[in-house]
Amino acid sequence: MKIAASVLAASVAGFGFWFVRSDTVPEPVSVSLQGPVPVATPLSPTPRARFTPSTRKGYFNIDVVGDFTLPATKTITFSGAGRNLHVDQDRTKLFRRGFSAIEQTRMVQKNEIWTEGFPPAGWKSSLQQRQRSLILYQDYFANAFGLPWARNGNLARDVVFRNPPSARTTNRNTMYQASSELSGGCVGFGDCPPGGMKSTFSKIFLDIENDGVNVGNEQDQVNVYTFMARSIKQNVSAQTELGSIMPVPHNSYGNSKASHYTVGPEWLWSMPARQTTTSQQRGLPGDIVGKSFSDFVDFQMPGTYYLYPDFDYSARHTADDDRHWLAALLGEQEVNRKLSSKKRIAWHWVFNTQSGDFPNSGKAEHGAPPAIAEGMAIFYWFTGAYGVLFWDDHKDLVPDQPSPTDPMLKNLGNDRSYAPYEHYIHGLWRLFRHHGDLFNGREIYLNEATDCSFDGGKTWVGYNANQLKTRDLPFVRAIVNGNQILIAATKAYAQAGQTSNVMVRYVKDGYSFYTTISLKGDAIYLGRATMKRG
Repeated sequence: MKIAASVLAASVAGFGFWFVRSDTVPEPVSVSLQGPVPVATPLSPTPRARFTPSTRKGYFNIDVVGDFTLPATKTITFSGAGRNLHVDQDRTKLFRRGFSAIEQTRMVQKNEIWTEGFPPAGWKSSLQQRQRSLILYQDYFANAFGLPWARNGNLARDVVFRNPPSARTTNRNTMYQASSELSGGCVGFGDCPPGGMKSTFSKIFLDIENDGVNVGNEQDQVNVYTFMARSIKQNVSAQTELGSIMPVPHNSYGNSKASHYTVGPEWLWSMPARQTTTSQQRGLPGDIVGKSFSDFVDFQMPGTYYLYPDFDYSARHTADDDRHWLAALLGEQEVNRKLSSKKRIAWHWVFNTQSGDFPNSGKAEHGAPPAIAEGMAIFYWFTGAYGVLFWDDHKDLVPDQPSPTDPMLKNLGNDRSYAPYEHYIHGLWRLFRHHGDLFNGREIYLNEATDCSFDGGKTWVGYNANQLKTRDLPFVRAIVNGNQILIAATKAYAQAGQTSNVMVRYVKDGYSFYTTISLKGDAIYLGRATMKRG
């Protein structure tokens, strides 16, 4: 989960496989309005819950909001910390706080998953299939199946894909064996199909992160990733979806630059499998040639973990190469949704990731400020994304522990304030408790085509996330569903006493809708209106 210097360098180098569509992004056309601005339609502001954020270490209050559920068209997997804080009192609480699935390591043993051999006859998990998720890390391949490739992608040239039919003994250290043994996942849920096994997780997330390789090793890496994805899909149920944190069509590494909008898909995502001088002997089947990793996965996972500069309100955030929490969150989706039609699921973590290359980012000690944590849970869904994997580097929490004497352990795990979880859940509640009906599959996501005026209605323009960042303008995004329009807006990093105004319009499909929004500080505004035709 770290952004190492070598990874950042690799993202720039691209290993020679990025295809640039053009040198610059065309400037949006500024349209001048002739005559006076039409009568504005007021928005109905979405309520905010009143709560006092927790100051207890190693604890978050899951009841800062009441019950609500996620629309059936969206998915959020909980792989965060602290389910143990409330699961004994109410195992179902997470599902009534916006989460729709639980990752395997956060499941309740013998109730939700059986891990001690075969369960008793007739036993079945209390979780429905759509409520189950699994993350496969490097250790699964490296430790359980002796595939050191998982820790070093340059070893892809040595990976045995599968044993030849003529083999007298079975070599368990093959990619096919690692993939095929996932089929036994149905045992832990008591729902294996008659006459065989197929994994019955709803989603399997790959977190291997060994995609960077030396020049000359790209084809072997492509072959392994493509074969791995196909083999996993062959051993899971028809309802099981597969995706990976890497590769993605484009990885911005938490930054939003103008140049990101001109790139093509990255090599490991789209490059097709080909036989090499040794791949056939190692068991790469001929019928996979010409296929790519992206052909076999069901969703892409563009997203970003934040670094401390993203949380620093005193830092500069308006240059093209400056870090900016909202430009990063939106820009990553804006770029990738154009590079691939695959559904998108991002990893969300409300603490900073670890990188010695950035100030105050050596360890994950800083939680997202309130507006950023809440804003992640709102603005992300305005991009048309399918889901989220809500992640943390800790699992169980023990509240109110004394601060550790070891300075390396301070502000980690039980020593952290988990108030950002409360603000994140509050954001989900504001969006889906009050507007879940709009996410029925018929909604239109305007993204950078959200039509705004920043000069009182004289000119109207739609800006992408980078253009809003570098112009230091309020961020506005809208969703339209029939005659309903839902708008999210904020002036990122604004001070408490600062006021910003922006106008929004939707002049399409027979509607002529105009409204004005006044933003206070960095608060996340959310409002809805019924549009009239004419």
